[in-house]
Amino acid sequence: MNDVETQQPVSRTTIRPAEPSDVDTLHRFIVELAEAEDFPGEVSAAPSDVGDALFGRRPVAEAVMGMADGEPAGFALFYPTYSTVVGRAGIHLEDIYVRPEHQGNGLGTALLRHVAGVAVERGCARLEWWVLRTNDPAIRLYRRLNARAVDEVEIYRLDGEALLDLADAAGTPR
Repeated sequence: MNDVETQQPVSRTTIRPAEPSDVDTLHRFIVELAEAEDFPGEVSAAPSDVGDALFGRRPVAEAVMGMADGEPAGFALFYPTYSTVVGRAGIHLEDIYVRPEHQGNGLGTALLRHVAGVAVERGCARLEWWVLRTNDPAIRLYRRLNARAVDEVEIYRLDGEALLDLADAAGTPR
């Protein structure tokens, strides 16, 4: 197969804020992302959870839609953080996803650029995210964009019974 046969057609990409009407699409993309990362069946969030997080009474996150030729082709979901070390806000990029048929057309880069622009507009000191060590294409993209791996930290998580047990020790009612 020659290069011409493997090239993807170039599409017109745009980024726009997610809207309540995008919730089902966002949820579908979240499920697709989990499957792509070899976590099929692990998404417990319902579309209503996504909607509440983004558009409820107290939104905790924001999302933007990556559009290819006017159709949803990916998204980025992010939320604010704060660093006591630098004394400034930051943004954590929770998810970034581009559907396989649209990868390689610059949409992932456009989504990252957009979120970086949001961070700069808000005076944030940094934009951070996690990536699976096995996601080589994403890691190559991030390195091309001059992002650096933070080797000095390990990620710890309390969830389920471990979270409830620790809260119980503080006298927090369930």
